[in-house]
Amino acid sequence: MHETPQGINRGDTAIALGEMDFAPHAEHHKRRDETRSPNVPAGSLGSSLKQRHVVMLSIGGSIGAGLFVGSGHAIAEAGPGAIIAYLLASLLVVLVMRMLGEMACAMPDSGSFSTYAGRAIGPWAGFMIGWMYWWYWVLVLPLEATAAANILNSWFPQIEVWKFCVAVTLTLTIANLASVKHYGELEFWFSVVKVAAIILFIVGGVAAIVGVIPGVHVNVSGNVFGQGGFLPRGYAPIAGAMLTTMFTFLGTEVVTIAAAESANPEQEISRAISSVVWRISLFYIGSIFVIIAVVPWNAPELTRIGSYQAVLQAIHVPMRSP
Repeated sequence: MHETPQGINRGDTAIALGEMDFAPHAEHHKRRDETRSPNVPAGSLGSSLKQRHVVMLSIGGSIGAGLFVGSGHAIAEAGPGAIIAYLLASLLVVLVMRMLGEMACAMPDSGSFSTYAGRAIGPWAGFMIGWMYWWYWVLVLPLEATAAANILNSWFPQIEVWKFCVAVTLTLTIANLASVKHYGELEFWFSVVKVAAIILFIVGGVAAIVGVIPGVHVNVSGNVFGQGGFLPRGYAPIAGAMLTTMFTFLGTEVVTIAAAESANPEQEISRAISSVVWRISLFYIGSIFVIIAVVPWNAPELTRIGSYQAVLQAIHVPMRSP
Protein backbone atom coordinates (compact mmCIF):
# COMPACT_ATOMS: atom_id res chain seq x y z
CA MET A 1 0.00 0.00 0.00
CA HIS A 2 1.35 3.43 -0.89
CA GLU A 3 1.61 6.06 1.81
CA THR A 4 0.04 8.73 -0.38
CA PRO A 5 -2.61 7.23 -2.69
CA GLN A 6 -3.06 8.96 -5.99
CA GLY A 7 -6.75 9.84 -6.38
CA ILE A 8 -9.01 11.27 -8.99
CA ASN A 9 -11.57 13.55 -7.36
CA ARG A 10 -15.06 13.88 -8.78
CA GLY A 11 -17.15 16.01 -6.43
CA ASP A 12 -17.04 14.31 -3.07
CA THR A 13 -15.87 11.01 -4.57
CA ALA A 14 -12.21 10.06 -4.87
CA ILE A 15 -10.84 6.98 -6.59
CA ALA A 16 -7.69 5.92 -4.82
CA LEU A 17 -5.76 4.75 -7.84
CA GLY A 18 -2.56 4.44 -5.89
CA GLU A 19 -4.18 2.02 -3.46
CA MET A 20 -5.21 -0.16 -6.39
CA ASP A 21 -1.71 -0.09 -7.89
CA PHE A 22 -2.95 1.28 -11.19
CA ALA A 23 -0.64 2.48 -13.93
CA PRO A 24 1.22 5.76 -13.35
CA HIS A 25 -0.61 8.98 -14.14
CA ALA A 26 1.45 9.77 -17.23
CA GLU A 27 1.00 6.31 -18.70
CA HIS A 28 -2.75 6.49 -18.07
CA HIS A 29 -3.09 9.77 -19.99
CA LYS A 30 -0.89 8.49 -22.79
CA ARG A 31 -3.18 5.49 -23.24
CA ARG A 32 -6.26 7.71 -23.15
CA ASP A 33 -4.75 10.07 -25.75
CA GLU A 34 -4.06 7.12 -28.01
CA THR A 35 -7.67 6.04 -27.62
CA ARG A 36 -8.91 9.46 -28.63
CA SER A 37 -6.57 9.84 -31.57
CA PRO A 38 -8.32 9.75 -34.96
CA ASN A 39 -5.27 8.20 -36.60
CA VAL A 40 -5.24 4.86 -34.87
CA PRO A 41 -1.86 3.11 -35.13
CA ALA A 42 -1.68 -0.47 -36.28
CA GLY A 43 -2.33 -3.04 -33.58
CA SER A 44 -4.23 -0.68 -31.24
CA LEU A 45 -7.91 -0.31 -30.55
CA GLY A 46 -10.14 2.01 -32.56
CA SER A 47 -12.25 4.76 -31.02
CA SER A 48 -15.34 4.84 -33.22
CA LEU A 49 -17.99 4.10 -30.60
CA LYS A 50 -20.27 7.02 -29.82
CA GLN A 51 -22.37 7.55 -26.73
CA ARG A 52 -25.52 6.13 -28.34
CA HIS A 53 -23.54 3.02 -29.29
CA VAL A 54 -22.19 2.61 -25.77
CA VAL A 55 -25.60 3.07 -24.13
CA MET A 56 -27.41 0.66 -26.43
CA LEU A 57 -24.57 -1.87 -26.23
CA SER A 58 -25.12 -2.16 -22.51
CA ILE A 59 -28.93 -2.22 -22.73
CA GLY A 60 -29.00 -4.70 -25.60
CA GLY A 61 -26.32 -6.87 -24.03
CA SER A 62 -28.43 -7.49 -20.95
CA ILE A 63 -31.70 -8.06 -22.81
CA GLY A 64 -31.94 -11.49 -24.35
CA ALA A 65 -33.07 -15.04 -23.77
CA GLY A 66 -32.65 -14.63 -20.01
CA LEU A 67 -35.50 -12.12 -19.94
CA PHE A 68 -37.63 -13.34 -22.84
CA VAL A 69 -37.49 -17.02 -21.89
CA GLY A 70 -35.57 -17.59 -18.64
CA SER A 71 -37.74 -15.29 -16.51
CA GLY A 72 -40.53 -17.87 -16.76
CA HIS A 73 -38.39 -20.40 -14.87
CA ALA A 74 -37.68 -17.89 -12.08
CA ILE A 75 -41.41 -17.15 -11.70
CA ALA A 76 -42.30 -20.85 -11.79
CA GLU A 77 -39.77 -21.47 -9.01
CA ALA A 78 -40.53 -18.58 -6.65
CA GLY A 79 -44.06 -17.60 -7.68
CA PRO A 80 -45.09 -13.93 -7.99
CA GLY A 81 -42.49 -13.20 -5.31
CA ALA A 82 -39.85 -13.62 -8.03
CA ILE A 83 -40.21 -9.88 -8.57
CA ILE A 84 -38.40 -9.47 -5.23
CA ALA A 85 -35.42 -11.33 -6.72
CA TYR A 86 -35.46 -8.96 -9.69
CA LEU A 87 -35.65 -5.92 -7.39
CA LEU A 88 -32.65 -7.16 -5.39
CA ALA A 89 -30.73 -7.99 -8.57
CA SER A 90 -31.50 -4.54 -9.99
CA LEU A 91 -30.17 -2.89 -6.84
CA LEU A 92 -27.00 -4.98 -6.98
CA VAL A 93 -26.49 -4.15 -10.67
CA VAL A 94 -26.91 -0.43 -9.98
CA LEU A 95 -24.27 -0.53 -7.22
CA VAL A 96 -21.78 -2.62 -9.18
CA MET A 97 -22.16 -0.57 -12.37
CA ARG A 98 -21.69 2.71 -10.53
CA MET A 99 -18.44 1.41 -9.02
CA LEU A 100 -17.25 -0.17 -12.24
CA GLY A 101 -18.14 2.97 -14.16
CA GLU A 102 -15.90 5.04 -11.88
CA MET A 103 -12.95 2.78 -12.65
CA ALA A 104 -13.74 2.69 -16.38
CA CYS A 105 -13.80 6.50 -16.53
CA ALA A 106 -10.55 6.74 -14.59
CA MET A 107 -8.70 4.12 -16.63
CA PRO A 108 -10.43 2.93 -19.83
CA ASP A 109 -9.21 -0.55 -20.68
CA SER A 110 -10.64 -3.27 -22.91
CA GLY A 111 -9.88 -5.75 -20.13
CA SER A 112 -12.20 -3.79 -17.81
CA PHE A 113 -12.86 -5.58 -14.51
CA SER A 114 -10.31 -8.34 -15.14
CA THR A 115 -7.61 -5.70 -15.57
CA TYR A 116 -8.74 -3.82 -12.47
CA ALA A 117 -8.84 -7.01 -10.42
CA GLY A 118 -5.37 -7.96 -11.62
CA ARG A 119 -3.92 -4.64 -10.52
CA ALA A 120 -5.85 -4.35 -7.26
CA ILE A 121 -5.69 -7.95 -6.02
CA GLY A 122 -3.03 -9.68 -8.06
CA PRO A 123 -2.34 -11.24 -11.48
CA TRP A 124 -4.06 -14.46 -10.43
CA ALA A 125 -7.34 -12.59 -9.89
CA GLY A 126 -7.22 -10.93 -13.30
CA PHE A 127 -6.34 -14.25 -14.92
CA MET A 128 -9.21 -16.11 -13.25
CA ILE A 129 -11.83 -13.43 -13.86
CA GLY A 130 -10.80 -12.94 -17.48
CA TRP A 131 -11.01 -16.64 -18.35
CA MET A 132 -14.20 -17.14 -16.37
CA TYR A 133 -15.79 -14.27 -18.31
CA TRP A 134 -14.62 -15.83 -21.59
CA TRP A 135 -16.06 -19.18 -20.52
CA TYR A 136 -19.34 -17.49 -19.62
CA TRP A 137 -19.76 -16.17 -23.15
CA VAL A 138 -18.74 -19.53 -24.64
CA LEU A 139 -21.68 -21.07 -22.76
CA VAL A 140 -24.12 -18.20 -23.27
CA LEU A 141 -23.81 -17.73 -27.03
CA PRO A 142 -25.11 -21.23 -27.90
CA LEU A 143 -27.84 -20.81 -25.29
CA GLU A 144 -28.90 -17.48 -26.77
CA ALA A 145 -28.82 -18.90 -30.29
CA THR A 146 -30.91 -21.91 -29.27
CA ALA A 147 -33.47 -19.75 -27.44
CA ALA A 148 -33.75 -17.42 -30.43
CA ALA A 149 -34.10 -20.42 -32.74
CA ASN A 150 -36.92 -21.86 -30.62
CA ILE A 151 -38.79 -18.55 -30.74
CA LEU A 152 -38.32 -18.25 -34.50
CA ASN A 153 -39.39 -21.86 -34.94
CA SER A 154 -42.64 -21.12 -33.10
CA TRP A 155 -43.34 -18.47 -35.73
CA PHE A 156 -42.09 -20.52 -38.69
CA PRO A 157 -42.54 -24.19 -37.70
CA GLN A 158 -41.78 -25.37 -41.22
CA ILE A 159 -38.09 -24.47 -40.67
CA GLU A 160 -36.07 -26.74 -38.37
CA VAL A 161 -34.62 -25.33 -35.14
CA TRP A 162 -31.04 -26.23 -36.06
CA LYS A 163 -31.23 -24.10 -39.21
CA PHE A 164 -32.24 -21.09 -37.16
CA CYS A 165 -29.39 -21.87 -34.72
CA VAL A 166 -26.85 -21.83 -37.53
CA ALA A 167 -28.28 -18.62 -38.99
CA VAL A 168 -28.25 -16.82 -35.63
CA THR A 169 -24.71 -18.02 -34.82
CA LEU A 170 -23.40 -16.90 -38.22
CA THR A 171 -25.07 -13.52 -37.83
CA LEU A 172 -23.49 -13.02 -34.41
CA THR A 173 -20.09 -14.10 -35.70
CA ILE A 174 -20.17 -11.76 -38.70
CA ALA A 175 -21.33 -8.87 -36.51
CA ASN A 176 -18.44 -9.38 -34.07
CA LEU A 177 -15.88 -9.60 -36.88
CA ALA A 178 -16.98 -6.25 -38.31
CA SER A 179 -15.12 -3.02 -37.62
CA VAL A 180 -15.84 -1.16 -34.41
CA LYS A 181 -17.94 1.46 -36.16
CA HIS A 182 -20.07 -1.04 -38.08
CA TYR A 183 -20.38 -3.31 -35.06
CA GLY A 184 -21.55 -0.38 -32.96
CA GLU A 185 -24.17 0.58 -35.54
CA LEU A 186 -25.39 -3.00 -35.90
CA GLU A 187 -25.68 -3.49 -32.15
CA PHE A 188 -27.36 -0.12 -31.80
CA TRP A 189 -30.18 -0.98 -34.19
CA PHE A 190 -30.56 -4.53 -32.83
CA SER A 191 -30.84 -3.06 -29.35
CA VAL A 192 -33.40 -0.52 -30.55
CA VAL A 193 -35.52 -3.44 -31.80
CA LYS A 194 -35.21 -5.17 -28.41
CA VAL A 195 -36.13 -2.04 -26.47
CA ALA A 196 -39.06 -1.30 -28.78
CA ALA A 197 -40.32 -4.87 -28.36
CA ILE A 198 -40.14 -4.62 -24.55
CA ILE A 199 -41.93 -1.26 -24.54
CA LEU A 200 -44.69 -2.64 -26.76
CA PHE A 201 -44.88 -5.72 -24.53
CA ILE A 202 -45.28 -3.63 -21.38
CA VAL A 203 -47.82 -1.33 -23.05
CA GLY A 204 -49.82 -4.33 -24.30
CA GLY A 205 -49.69 -5.97 -20.87
CA VAL A 206 -50.86 -2.81 -19.11
CA ALA A 207 -53.65 -2.45 -21.66
CA ALA A 208 -54.77 -6.00 -20.88
CA ILE A 209 -54.58 -5.36 -17.13
CA VAL A 210 -56.77 -2.24 -17.28
CA GLY A 211 -59.21 -4.06 -19.57
CA VAL A 212 -59.02 -2.09 -22.82
CA ILE A 213 -58.30 -5.13 -25.02
CA PRO A 214 -61.59 -6.64 -26.22
CA GLY A 215 -62.18 -10.24 -25.18
CA VAL A 216 -59.28 -10.28 -22.67
CA HIS A 217 -59.98 -10.44 -18.94
CA VAL A 218 -57.04 -10.46 -16.55
CA ASN A 219 -57.52 -11.36 -12.88
CA VAL A 220 -54.56 -9.48 -11.44
CA SER A 221 -55.32 -10.10 -7.77
CA GLY A 222 -55.97 -13.78 -8.43
CA ASN A 223 -52.72 -14.21 -10.37
CA VAL A 224 -50.55 -12.27 -7.91
CA PHE A 225 -52.10 -13.14 -4.55
CA GLY A 226 -54.13 -16.23 -5.41
CA GLN A 227 -52.79 -19.62 -6.49
CA GLY A 228 -51.12 -20.08 -3.09
CA GLY A 229 -50.34 -16.43 -2.37
CA PHE A 230 -47.57 -13.99 -3.26
CA LEU A 231 -44.93 -16.37 -1.89
CA PRO A 232 -46.51 -19.81 -2.45
CA ARG A 233 -43.28 -21.63 -1.54
CA GLY A 234 -41.93 -19.24 1.05
CA TYR A 235 -38.87 -17.01 0.96
CA ALA A 236 -36.30 -19.71 0.25
CA PRO A 237 -37.03 -20.02 -3.51
CA ILE A 238 -36.23 -16.33 -3.92
CA ALA A 239 -32.57 -17.17 -3.31
CA GLY A 240 -32.76 -19.80 -6.04
CA ALA A 241 -34.50 -17.37 -8.36
CA MET A 242 -31.62 -14.93 -7.80
CA LEU A 243 -29.39 -17.27 -9.82
CA THR A 244 -31.69 -16.88 -12.82
CA THR A 245 -32.18 -13.15 -12.34
CA MET A 246 -28.45 -12.40 -12.05
CA PHE A 247 -27.86 -14.43 -15.20
CA THR A 248 -30.37 -12.27 -17.06
CA PHE A 249 -28.66 -9.05 -15.95
CA LEU A 250 -25.23 -10.12 -17.22
CA GLY A 251 -24.28 -7.99 -20.20
CA THR A 252 -24.55 -4.57 -18.58
CA GLU A 253 -20.79 -4.68 -17.97
CA VAL A 254 -20.17 -4.44 -21.72
CA VAL A 255 -20.44 -0.67 -21.44
CA THR A 256 -17.20 -0.57 -19.41
CA ILE A 257 -15.42 -2.94 -21.79
CA ALA A 258 -16.35 -0.62 -24.65
CA ALA A 259 -14.81 2.33 -22.81
CA ALA A 260 -11.41 1.78 -24.41
CA GLU A 261 -12.98 1.97 -27.88
CA SER A 262 -15.03 5.12 -27.37
CA ALA A 263 -13.86 8.58 -28.40
CA ASN A 264 -14.40 10.26 -25.03
CA PRO A 265 -14.48 7.59 -22.31
CA GLU A 266 -14.94 9.86 -19.31
CA GLN A 267 -17.99 11.68 -20.65
CA GLU A 268 -19.63 8.87 -22.60
CA ILE A 269 -19.22 6.10 -20.02
CA SER A 270 -20.37 8.37 -17.21
CA ARG A 271 -23.57 9.30 -19.03
CA ALA A 272 -24.12 5.76 -20.24
CA ILE A 273 -23.85 4.27 -16.75
CA SER A 274 -26.24 6.84 -15.31
CA SER A 275 -28.90 6.13 -17.92
CA VAL A 276 -28.43 2.40 -18.41
CA VAL A 277 -28.96 1.27 -14.83
CA TRP A 278 -32.42 2.75 -14.41
CA ARG A 279 -33.55 1.89 -17.94
CA ILE A 280 -32.64 -1.75 -17.53
CA SER A 281 -34.25 -1.90 -14.09
CA LEU A 282 -37.42 -0.33 -15.50
CA PHE A 283 -37.55 -2.78 -18.40
CA TYR A 284 -36.97 -5.80 -16.18
CA ILE A 285 -39.22 -4.84 -13.28
CA GLY A 286 -41.96 -3.64 -15.63
CA SER A 287 -41.80 -6.83 -17.68
CA ILE A 288 -41.87 -9.13 -14.65
CA PHE A 289 -44.83 -7.26 -13.17
CA VAL A 290 -46.77 -7.67 -16.42
CA ILE A 291 -45.94 -11.38 -16.54
CA ILE A 292 -47.01 -12.18 -12.98
CA ALA A 293 -50.14 -10.04 -13.35
CA VAL A 294 -51.32 -11.61 -16.61
CA VAL A 295 -50.23 -15.25 -16.28
CA PRO A 296 -50.59 -17.45 -13.15
CA TRP A 297 -47.21 -18.38 -11.73
CA ASN A 298 -47.99 -22.12 -11.99
CA ALA A 299 -49.07 -21.98 -15.63
CA PRO A 300 -47.10 -24.62 -17.58
CA GLU A 301 -46.71 -22.21 -20.50
CA LEU A 302 -44.18 -20.14 -18.54
CA THR A 303 -41.54 -22.86 -18.77
CA ARG A 304 -42.81 -24.55 -21.91
CA ILE A 305 -42.89 -21.63 -24.35
CA GLY A 306 -41.35 -18.82 -22.33
CA SER A 307 -42.77 -15.98 -20.25
CA TYR A 308 -43.14 -13.42 -23.04
CA GLN A 309 -44.88 -15.86 -25.35
CA ALA A 310 -47.15 -16.99 -22.52
CA VAL A 311 -48.29 -13.39 -21.94
CA LEU A 312 -48.79 -12.70 -25.64
CA GLN A 313 -50.80 -15.90 -25.93
CA ALA A 314 -52.93 -14.90 -22.92
CA ILE A 315 -53.78 -11.50 -24.45
CA HIS A 316 -54.60 -13.14 -27.80
CA VAL A 317 -51.61 -11.95 -29.78
CA PRO A 318 -50.95 -14.59 -32.47
CA MET A 319 -47.61 -16.32 -32.01
CA ARG A 320 -47.80 -19.12 -34.53
CA SER A 321 -48.17 -19.24 -38.25
CA PRO A 322 -51.48 -20.68 -39.46
